[in-house]
Amino acid sequence: MIDEHLLDDLALQNGLLEVDAKLKLAVGIGAILIGVFSPSPVAPLVIAASMAVCTIVFAGIPARVYAALLAIPVTFVSMSIIVILFMTGGGEPLWDVHVLGYTFTLTTDSANLAVLLLSRTLGGMCSLFFIALTTPMVDIFSVMNRLRLPDEFVDLSMLIYRNIFVLIGESIAIHNAQVMRNGYSTFRRSIDAFAMLAGMLFVRAWEKGEEMLVAMDARCYDGKFQMIEEERRISATGIATATGYLCACAGLAVLFRSFRIF
Repeated sequence: MIDEHLLDDLALQNGLLEVDAKLKLAVGIGAILIGVFSPSPVAPLVIAASMAVCTIVFAGIPARVYAALLAIPVTFVSMSIIVILFMTGGGEPLWDVHVLGYTFTLTTDSANLAVLLLSRTLGGMCSLFFIALTTPMVDIFSVMNRLRLPDEFVDLSMLIYRNIFVLIGESIAIHNAQVMRNGYSTFRRSIDAFAMLAGMLFVRAWEKGEEMLVAMDARCYDGKFQMIEEERRISATGIATATGYLCACAGLAVLFRSFRIF
């Protein structure tokens, strides 16, 4: 199980911590947009590989942890790919599968679409992990504040982010207590235990919200969180590198826009 504070701990200790958050956000978001709108799998796969190398090698994120995080979205997209492979028609047939009297046909169009979906997912998630694992949330909130986003939006984002991990910690504590009492020993007991966990988590969320409100009032909260912002200068080399990388990825997307594997 991945610890609820893992992302924050890695982001605060990575090798790219001193790089300006605006530059990292521009590279990550730009790479996501290029990968999502790329008509071929070439650019997203290049983005995925380059982002993974940058996160593991330059930021110093352990490869085992990175692979565990990436396995989560890959598992979900694999389920979608199976459906797309055999439920999307068009093109030449490649393979027939007979199940319970039904015939499912794998075609060239469905295979190309599945590869494109997988490549876009890998490119987008690797870019998102680049942002999450190299940029602390405090820096992201600081960038949001500098962009003159509404104060209510920034403050609400900070509260939501904090409470996500509060609820994760509470759910882990409740789940561990249930496991020690054999709450998941049978299927029926697992259903009952999960229902109790969901109900108790709702109560704990309400209690934690009340406690936070009291704490904020005790500290003279006036409707605006004060953030300590650390200004980092963006070097010309960094801007040139980021611009060159995004232009190269966009060029690959345009150059290989008609590329198909099948």
